[in-house]
Amino acid sequence: MTDPHADAYTPGDPPSAPPVASGAGIWEDFIDIFYTPASVFARRASSGFGWPMLVVSVLLGLIFLADRGVIAPAFDADFTRGMAAAAKKNPQLTPEQMEIGRTFTEKFLPVIVFIGTPITIFFVGLMVWLVGKLVDARQSFGASLMVASYAYIPKILGSIAVGILALVSSPETLNGMSRLTVGVAHFLDPDTASPALVAIAARVDVFTIWVTVLLVIGLSVTGKIPRSRAAVAGVIIWILGGLYPLLNVLRSQG
Repeated sequence: MTDPHADAYTPGDPPSAPPVASGAGIWEDFIDIFYTPASVFARRASSGFGWPMLVVSVLLGLIFLADRGVIAPAFDADFTRGMAAAAKKNPQLTPEQMEIGRTFTEKFLPVIVFIGTPITIFFVGLMVWLVGKLVDARQSFGASLMVASYAYIPKILGSIAVGILALVSSPETLNGMSRLTVGVAHFLDPDTASPALVAIAARVDVFTIWVTVLLVIGLSVTGKIPRSRAAVAGVIIWILGGLYPLLNVLRSQG
């Protein structure tokens, strides 16, 4: 006999995602993620992560290639500051060696972007999965990678915004990639502000926060936990995501 209470809502459980068409294609996912992200995560909970990760990685790589010329001054300014800091720590570093480093970086940067994006998404998914355990999420590792892949879709808009900002900015203000962010770091002068402060401020960015919100929603849906608990995990993930660039800055300055 069927239990009449089998489908009853248990206090503390996350609300069910709205019903969606099971035959939705990946391009519909890329649209729906902006309007009904919970439905995307619900219908793709067991569909794997390969296609969304691939599409996001390719699009971000192509947009970077399109942006490369206009963002070059900002990139060069960051590289020059980095080399100056390296030369201060290592006086034996010659201008010729620094120029070789610049040429190598410029040559292989597109390859780094294409390869680095899926690697970054993988580690974001790993972080979601591990932090989810702290809030009792019942999420598989594959589902966490799927969530990270779809959550990265706003980065596509972020890359487009970078190109637009570079085009409309005056050359003298393009003295660092942080100037091309849509957040607090945009207003800090990297030539005068503390590098650590710039690294922290870069996390207070529209698209970084947008990705974090999607990670929270995805963790709630696929991990079957209340949105409030997933939000706690989201704050932890946001903080952890800023530790590596901050430690990297501190190490280079030390």
